[in-house]
Amino acid sequence: MKIEILREKCVGAGNCVELAAKIFGQDEADGKVVLKSAAEIDENPDVRQAAMLCPVGAILIDGKAP
Repeated sequence: MKIEILREKCVGAGNCVELAAKIFGQDEADGKVVLKSAAEIDENPDVRQAAMLCPVGAILIDGKAP
């Protein structure tokens, strides 16, 4: 599974961080999502749910919005 983050769309809601804190974080400067670790993406079932709960669709999985 490949994750792409569209930082220009991110509004810093933090849903992704709450669901998958090992994978996603928030930039201290602007609060937007950052990818912390790509190593555990395939093993973390919360990654897809985090992308689905993004209010602006800023997280793409395999090139598509979930």
